[in-house]
Amino acid sequence: MRQRLLPSPVLALAAAAGAVLLAGCTSTASTATSGSADAAGTPAAITVDSTDDACTVSTAEAPSGVLHFAVTNSGSDVTEFYVLGADGLQVVGEVENIGPGISRDLVVQAAPGTYTLACKPGMTGDGIRSTFTVNDSGADLTPTGPTGELIATAVANYKAYVDDQVGQLLAGTKEFAAAYIAGDDAKAKALYAPVRMHWERIEPVAESFGDLDPILDAREADLEEGQDWTGWHRIEKDLWPPASGYTALTPAERKTVADKLVADTQTLADRTADLTFRVDQLGNGAKELLDEVATGKITGEEETWSHTDLWDFQANLEGAKVMYAGLAPVVQRVDPELATTLDTRFAAVQALLDKLRDGDGFVYYDALSADQIKELAAAVDALSEPLSTLTATALQAAGGGSAVASPASS
Repeated sequence: MRQRLLPSPVLALAAAAGAVLLAGCTSTASTATSGSADAAGTPAAITVDSTDDACTVSTAEAPSGVLHFAVTNSGSDVTEFYVLGADGLQVVGEVENIGPGISRDLVVQAAPGTYTLACKPGMTGDGIRSTFTVNDSGADLTPTGPTGELIATAVANYKAYVDDQVGQLLAGTKEFAAAYIAGDDAKAKALYAPVRMHWERIEPVAESFGDLDPILDAREADLEEGQDWTGWHRIEKDLWPPASGYTALTPAERKTVADKLVADTQTLADRTADLTFRVDQLGNGAKELLDEVATGKITGEEETWSHTDLWDFQANLEGAKVMYAGLAPVVQRVDPELATTLDTRFAAVQALLDKLRDGDGFVYYDALSADQIKELAAAVDALSEPLSTLTATALQAAGGGSAVASPASS
């Protein structure tokens, strides 16, 4: 998890402080034109230049359909780029951990409406924001024919998967919290990693709500000044405390943080109950889960105290594979070579993780050698690269020519 601090006051700030935010997030063009896709049908890019104090977007509007953002970090710090709903909270699409001098792409399918674009230098705070308008192009965003049926099945199956994982997460969290409150640390420790796997498998879904992720999954290193630390990692540190300089939570404090964990997980369950999904969310979500491993968790900083990172790796891999598996029949129609490559590389990462199993779980991350971590990182990177093309490939199959709205690059 990387910090996505989008506190509830952002709804008011979006209007009250919009002028200040827009001073840094600017557009170099006011319109985008349809019909300028390349020969392969890929939309021309809307360029985004993120610096330490600005977020320059090549256009402030585009026609509805498939939008391709090409994001370059020209600043001195790691940055992120978000396409948010008009409320500034709902995440439509994101790319994270863009290092200085690095470029990343984001492909989303956007219906007509108003959106918020945000660059986040340093990956903290609300980011440098601007309003982005998607005009009605007349394109039918609903896939039809055999491909449409495959996609409808994929999103329906993924919805069922999310519902199942959220249900198991909620039930497991209640059991974990009860053990922790009761002072049964052995049971709480045994439940910690397996229960969190349900969260890790569907983390992009939880992150899409913006405000829930930092409440439930913020690491101590992610905290901003004055931010309350709640959620899984607050309890993790209390169960696996450092050898010195730490004051254990009192029974009353334990109950407060555990009850909040359950309540916030219930909020997640409530919000996902009526959630629907798009094809680009499956493709981007699969890539995001691999990025969680490749750019963050591979350092061992996610589970700083428990060292249960390999449980998280496994869950991220499983969640990504579920998303990809739903789209695999669609990808097979337009790029069978990509499907074969992804199948092979998913299997390669899984084979490495299987070597690190210990009973029903895994060895602790601090027991791995530098060579083992390097081997894992290389396998994840090898999978992440072709997985980055999944969204565009699936949308190409889903939309053909009519569903692809192509903003002109400036």
